[in-house]
Amino acid sequence: MLRILPMKPAPRRVTYDDILNAPEHVVAEIVDGELYTSPRPASPHALAASVIGSDLLGPFQRAPGDPAGPGGWWILDEPELHLGADVIVPDLAGWRREHMPQLANVSYFTQSPDWICEVVSPTTGRLDRVRKMRIYAREHVAHAWLVDPLQKTLEVYRLEDGRWIVAGTYGGDEQVRAEPFEVIELQLVRWWLGP
Repeated sequence: MLRILPMKPAPRRVTYDDILNAPEHVVAEIVDGELYTSPRPASPHALAASVIGSDLLGPFQRAPGDPAGPGGWWILDEPELHLGADVIVPDLAGWRREHMPQLANVSYFTQSPDWICEVVSPTTGRLDRVRKMRIYAREHVAHAWLVDPLQKTLEVYRLEDGRWIVAGTYGGDEQVRAEPFEVIELQLVRWWLGP
């Protein structure tokens, strides 16, 4: 006897309108055609992202040749990136000024950054480590940092031949020189919430 199963409706295609209609208190992203929403970060995550940004902005977000620092970068908190069909929001991203001479007045960027930083949390870790890292590699982002404020770790990756290579792993209260910002020393202990 032939059994006829009811047809399931085709899944609705996720669009940018889904991001625009997401509640204001979440970060909404489209990854591999799926909508992901994440709550605003808790204090360990927010502190790490804020201090990393502070540590890098001072020396690097200057015009090249500025005597106060190495300069040569645009570094932004939570920029919206439209990379192919994917719409993603890293915690921090940076573009070398040689690749993006002027920072445009736009609501999102279609040019891939040269560096991204994802501060992973229990709710975003798998998405950040697996699906978003694949997109960053596909889009030729040269460097990626994965920061885990609960484990107090920094993983530094460099893209070589389309694959991520571990350039360094650090943790705790180490002082490090991490690609692509190795000209300055970073004190990781500043990034972590107290004991």
